[in-house]
Amino acid sequence: MKNWLLHIILNAIAIFVVAALFQAVHIDGAGGALLAAFILSILNAIVRPVLVILTLPITILTLGFFLFIVNAITLLLTDAILGTMFEIDGFFMAILAAIVISLLNLILNSFVKK
Repeated sequence: MKNWLLHIILNAIAIFVVAALFQAVHIDGAGGALLAAFILSILNAIVRPVLVILTLPITILTLGFFLFIVNAITLLLTDAILGTMFEIDGFFMAILAAIVISLLNLILNSFVKK
């Protein structure tokens, strides 16, 4: 439970940084970032595995790069669920946000594990 909560907080930080970096990503404060991270973690636990299995052939053909598309889809689903609290303007922005969030999570998790 503690690890999951820490993951949500780190994901919220990454979402908040992405919103600060790109004007096409809108978030309503720290509470919106935490709620977006919570919804995103639920979608990553339920929807993402189904999408990964369904897109496995194309993921293999693209050497795993298609997983960024899957991450963008989960971000857009989070956008659809939260409405105006969390908005991403366009699919290509969602792909870019997914890449940056993944990189930031990698960096943040490496600091926490030390």
